[in-house]
Amino acid sequence: MIEKRIKIAKPDIVKLFEKATRRIFKKSDIDHVLDDNREFWRLRRTMTAEDFLEFLLHETNLQKVAFDFPHRKIERYVWGKAGLYGLLMSIDEKCYLSHYTAVQVHELSDQVPKTIYVNKEQPAKRALSEGLTQDRIDVAFKRPTRLSQNFVNYENRRIYMLSGKQTGNLGVIETEGPEHTIVRVTDIERTLIDITVRPEYAGGVFEVLRAYSLARGRVSVNKLLATLRKLDYLYPYHQAIGFYLDRTGVYKERSIALLRRFDFKYNFYLMHQIRDKDYSEKWRLFFPKGL
Repeated sequence: MIEKRIKIAKPDIVKLFEKATRRIFKKSDIDHVLDDNREFWRLRRTMTAEDFLEFLLHETNLQKVAFDFPHRKIERYVWGKAGLYGLLMSIDEKCYLSHYTAVQVHELSDQVPKTIYVNKEQPAKRALSEGLTQDRIDVAFKRPTRLSQNFVNYENRRIYMLSGKQTGNLGVIETEGPEHTIVRVTDIERTLIDITVRPEYAGGVFEVLRAYSLARGRVSVNKLLATLRKLDYLYPYHQAIGFYLDRTGVYKERSIALLRRFDFKYNFYLMHQIRDKDYSEKWRLFFPKGL
């Protein structure tokens, strides 16, 4: 049964939410609203935060939105309406859009993917002491890519919550994204690196090549390489990046030559489990025929 006093206070409660500068709340935010206004609204001490939330959900415009990820269920409360990307940015203050979604934000694809990639970086891990050998590279890339199963289907979209490498949000910027929402997203240089490392999260290697081509005139190869060095990958992804830049046919030779300053100790692979391979002597790289 709804307490009489909260019914009397309803117009003031509604006014508070209507005037709020945001529309998306966590459960703890709702709790704080009650704590800060209980006395003004003359609500009894016996009214719990759960009672207050139940009242809001049944008697006002507040709605609950749930993302039931396998690794963690996330609930948010929306006053009126909120766009999907605003909801995704509210999941964590440090999460950001990445991979194919970043490609879309930067207009580096002609496709309109139904999959959204949100990245929340893992805590820093201890670096492995194992060195790189050709045998280890060959064995690793004969295996399937390890792909995240931490996704949820929501409003005809598939949303992935990736647990990316700890980078301190390197190369993450704020910009206007879909639905005219300000989003956190990897910049063009970081995006091209990420989709080189995980082409499966970007529609495949043909889409990655297309993104490199469309990035011409907007990407700084010097910045891309500086970012790559900071990311400090074990595998020689500079060979794949150089291949993509070269393969597009739209970059200047002096830009492509910057990749030649890296070591070329090993044969590398553009993707895992290539069935019908071709080989680039220049980049010491196996890639799918027809690319």
